[in-house]
Amino acid sequence: MVRHGQTYFNIYNKLQGWSNSPLTDKGMQNAVDTGEKLKNTKFAAAYCSDTTRAEETARVILEKNQVSDVKQPTTSMFFREEFYGYFEGNDMDQSWYLAGAPHGLPTFKDIVEKYSIGQAKDYLKAADPFHQAENNDEYWQRLNQGFDLIKNNPTIKDGDNILLISHGNTLLSVVERYGEGKYDITKRPANGSLTKLAFDGDNVKVTAYNE
Repeated sequence: MVRHGQTYFNIYNKLQGWSNSPLTDKGMQNAVDTGEKLKNTKFAAAYCSDTTRAEETARVILEKNQVSDVKQPTTSMFFREEFYGYFEGNDMDQSWYLAGAPHGLPTFKDIVEKYSIGQAKDYLKAADPFHQAENNDEYWQRLNQGFDLIKNNPTIKDGDNILLISHGNTLLSVVERYGEGKYDITKRPANGSLTKLAFDGDNVKVTAYNE
C-alpha cells in the first residue's frame, strides 16, 4: 500500500476524503521516488481509489516499473478515503476539535490515544450536522468490499505482490486494525510512503509501516 503523493489540500491542512485536490510538484516527485523504489518489484495487479490523486500516483509508479505486465490500475470507490461529510475541505485541526471537544478530547491524537481511530470516525459523524460523514462501521463495510475485489481476483496466485494506492487515514485505519499494536498510529504516514500487508486468506498482518 502506498499513500498518494502530496496534494494542495495536504499543504493547507484540509480534510480530503472524497473531495480531491491536485498533486503538487512535490507530490509528483513523491510518486516518482516511490516508483524508483518499486521499479524492480513485480506486481500481479494494481488497484487504487477513483480519485485523481491516487490515479496519478499509480500511473507514475506503474510507468516506472520495469518488471510488471500491469500498465493500468483497477480503480474503485471502495478504496476511497473516509468520507468526511460536512467537514470535507475544512481545516483538519478545527474539524477534529469539533468532533472531539464535546468529549473532552480536542485533537485527533487525543481521541486515538484514549480510544481509537474508529471512535474518531464515529465522533466526526455525530458532529456532522448532516450526519453524512462515514462512521467506523460504514467505512469498513466499504473498504472490505475493496479488499474482497483483490482476494477474489482469480489471476492472483500465492506469493504475488499487489500494488494498492491508498490514503492517509485509510493507512492509519488498516494499521490500527491489523498492526497488532506495533506501530505508532498517531503519526500520519508520509506521502509516497510504503506500508506492507501480508494476506493469508482472511488473515491480514501488517509487516511494515510508513517506510
